[in-house]
Amino acid sequence: MQNEINPKAMVEQVPLNHALIVTTLMFFIGVYGFLTRKNLITMLISVEIMLNAVNLNFVFFDNYLFPGKLEGHFFSLFIIAIAAAEAAVAIAIFINLYRNIRSIDVEQVDKMKY
Repeated sequence: MQNEINPKAMVEQVPLNHALIVTTLMFFIGVYGFLTRKNLITMLISVEIMLNAVNLNFVFFDNYLFPGKLEGHFFSLFIIAIAAAEAAVAIAIFINLYRNIRSIDVEQVDKMKY
């Protein structure tokens, strides 16, 4: 059992500043995608990328500040549940939009007002 890998030791090998750089890049890639895209589905994917960056921050900070405790992991599970509900509602709205105006382009969504 000399070659057994400890998952906790693997997480501790990642320095916090490297994790923050990756999650910051993920978050701003999501912001850029949300602000520049016109398709509602790609905008939803961008929001999901931002939520995943926040989840990773919770886990990394929890591991850094409170090693051995799982508070950040529980917050991440809560955010994952909220993201799943948000995605389900958003997809239902997209389906309704497509049925009514045959497009999911942001520029044409204002046609639903009338």
